[in-house]
Amino acid sequence: MHIVKSASMTKNRRIVIGDVHGHYDTLIALLDAVSPTSEDEIYFLGDLIDRGPKSAQVVDLVMRNKFHCLRGNHEEMLLDVVGTGEVSVELYQSWLYSGGHATVDSYDSKIPQEHIDWIKGLPLYLDLGDYWLVHAGVDPNIPLAKQGAEQFCWIREDFHSSEQIIFKNKLIVTGHTITFTLPGVKPGQIAAGKGWLDIETGAYHHNSGWMTALDLNQHKVYQANAFDGRIRILPLRKAIAKVDSSKVTSRRMRKRA
Repeated sequence: MHIVKSASMTKNRRIVIGDVHGHYDTLIALLDAVSPTSEDEIYFLGDLIDRGPKSAQVVDLVMRNKFHCLRGNHEEMLLDVVGTGEVSVELYQSWLYSGGHATVDSYDSKIPQEHIDWIKGLPLYLDLGDYWLVHAGVDPNIPLAKQGAEQFCWIREDFHSSEQIIFKNKLIVTGHTITFTLPGVKPGQIAAGKGWLDIETGAYHHNSGWMTALDLNQHKVYQANAFDGRIRILPLRKAIAKVDSSKVTSRRMRKRA
């Protein structure tokens, strides 16, 4: 199967894909729907791995096609376990509990050093000028320059509940938090807050199954369902649910063990 097709006369697109979580077959179906050309730019928001059955294949596909990819909290957990050469039993058990067992199985218990090195090199965010891509969000209470993986890969409520618009001239696009867990958002919908969009629609979750790709240039949404195989393509305006930040319960972000 050719993931990237020859370029046509159409303008290049910027396609952002939410959390995949090892659902390789659904990702292939989603890419078939998007039908990217060699002129298109493909961006993944992180969490390629864990939970689903084919994490190794997902990482290999993204690597092989040289797609842009951010580091998510699940890549962070993997690196906590295998990235330093010293394995913490506590961190290993925490990762397995969070879906890492599926990743271990997909690699037959041996993750290639090439994949580990590639994951280590993934950036925490990408600035596209008019859009700012990050896995989880931004802490509105800390200067941007002082933030790192703890904020960009893990934050939830403190970001979603903020009344502050982080960037006046660009929109933040995130994954990480399944959209239907936010107030007023139904399964499969994209969540829109103050200066941000969340496109993590929960491919692995039994209440949703939707994996999402967003065309930033044409404002179009592509979705594939991991459970029933449905494909749908719709305008962004019809896929969005607005989030009332005042209804999001804020709490201090807890440090990981």
